[in-house]
Amino acid sequence: MLAGDDTQSLKRTPLYALHLARGGKMVPFAGYDMPVQYAPGVLKEHLHTRNAAGLFDVSHMGQIELRAKSGKLEDAARALEALIPQDIVALPPGRQRYAQFTNESGGILDDLMVTNLGDRLFLVVNAACKTEDEAHLRAHLSDACDITALTDRALIALQGPKAEAALAKFCADVAKMKFMDVAELSLDGLPCIVSRSGYTGEDGFEISVPADGAERLATALLDNPDVLPIGLGARDSLRLEAGLCLYGHDIDTATTPVEAALSWSIQKSRRSGGARPGGFLGASAILSQLDGGTARLRVGLRPEGRAPVRENAPLFASADSAEPVGTVTSGGFGPSLNAPVAMGYVPAALTARDTVVFAEVRGQRLPLRVAAMPFVPNTYKR
Repeated sequence: MLAGDDTQSLKRTPLYALHLARGGKMVPFAGYDMPVQYAPGVLKEHLHTRNAAGLFDVSHMGQIELRAKSGKLEDAARALEALIPQDIVALPPGRQRYAQFTNESGGILDDLMVTNLGDRLFLVVNAACKTEDEAHLRAHLSDACDITALTDRALIALQGPKAEAALAKFCADVAKMKFMDVAELSLDGLPCIVSRSGYTGEDGFEISVPADGAERLATALLDNPDVLPIGLGARDSLRLEAGLCLYGHDIDTATTPVEAALSWSIQKSRRSGGARPGGFLGASAILSQLDGGTARLRVGLRPEGRAPVRENAPLFASADSAEPVGTVTSGGFGPSLNAPVAMGYVPAALTARDTVVFAEVRGQRLPLRVAAMPFVPNTYKR
């Protein structure tokens, strides 16, 4: 997850100096020099986010604006719907939606957040895919939309039960926001795009801020004793407990949204019999799976012992079967549960809760039970 980059060519986010000043242990990630942890360590950072508030630098993510050349938001929404299976035409102003870019075979090119800002669409895409995502948008939507990569903005996430109180000190209006609401607000005098969402399963916010003001805003938030800087290590364990996919691990170009248990993100209007069925790349495969099911599915897995089962461990239907039936795609220790958790793909026949499968770890077959996700109940403000 955190290896394989040339350290000589790593990019730095606008918060790089802050990470060093706060004692961040820096590692290569998605082409950037990023903090994996700070002095407290991953376990304490994870639990602090669950109990108070954690501040994450996610400025490596891509931020893109789409504006219809006609000037009509609906035209941008309809254009984007050619590339994703979600309903954007019906997305109200000030709301965002989780989506996936799909390819011709229904595989996932990337997952993203799409926001209706009234006069434009605002997209947040994954760091490792952002160059390809922008090229994909330009290749398909340039006739209908002006596409702008917002390279002059940083992105920070404030997550946890005390996030609202910490952010409300800068703008009282954030307290009125509900999960997946988005607003353009002034924070510490900076023009920000604030969404009530995140990647931890906790209530919280993601804040797009001008790059030259990011360190000032982050420092002001960190002046609150309830807020600590959190690294990539705890970000990963938090999202795993929340049952959320990591692109390139749990979802990829060979995995459809249906196989990934993301069917909930595809609205009725885009399905068979809906107002605007299909019309997106890979629609034939995805609609077929929505209607008739799929051979495999992403599930939650709870190892019965204390040993974590890591990514790429093969899964077997029994302790002595010869051929694997699936693979673990994310796995580790869940600090909130004080137990290991994992996700992976198994055949449809093995997806019922409490079904036992076996992972091969260092030559041993370890039992895991299929479990409901999220592993830790989410606390979104509905």
